[in-house]
Amino acid sequence: MKDSINNRTDHYGGTLENRCRFPLEVVEAVADEIGAERVGIRLSPFAQYLESSDSDPEALGLYMAEALNRYNILYAHYVDPRLVTTFDPVPTDKSLLPIRKAFKGSFLVAGGYDREDGNAAIASGKADLVVYGRVFVANPDLPRRFELNAPLNAYDTKTFYTPDPVVGYTDYPFLD
Repeated sequence: MKDSINNRTDHYGGTLENRCRFPLEVVEAVADEIGAERVGIRLSPFAQYLESSDSDPEALGLYMAEALNRYNILYAHYVDPRLVTTFDPVPTDKSLLPIRKAFKGSFLVAGGYDREDGNAAIASGKADLVVYGRVFVANPDLPRRFELNAPLNAYDTKTFYTPDPVVGYTDYPFLD
């Protein structure tokens, strides 16, 4: 979907609409097969990993949100613009709010949220649900920790995506 890496010249490249055609066709096919109420999509228009960026990520995110409304899918899960190239949030003036306002289903956000950020995102209407990934891996009892406002285990990115079935995914301590 991103214009920095989509060099196609057919009907899947060039314009924003063409670059978004394939994921929308996939959403439509899956929704037709299993029902739109069982379909969600995760998008990260602002991310710039592996040299994939877009010259207008706001337009990309907004176009996809509006186009996804045609399929009445359950949710759209967007990665916050503050996670551009790192695991840690960086300050930005970019926002998912216009995208959130455009999408008619449940709107999920992810991107380095902690308890306070997550609560603020829900309270402000920025999101319907906050998704916790890395922090949940390191804190298998995360809901309880949030409830008690207990300290969190730090995650270790060196153990992510390794073949070891134990280290980093199942060895983080629970609260006593």
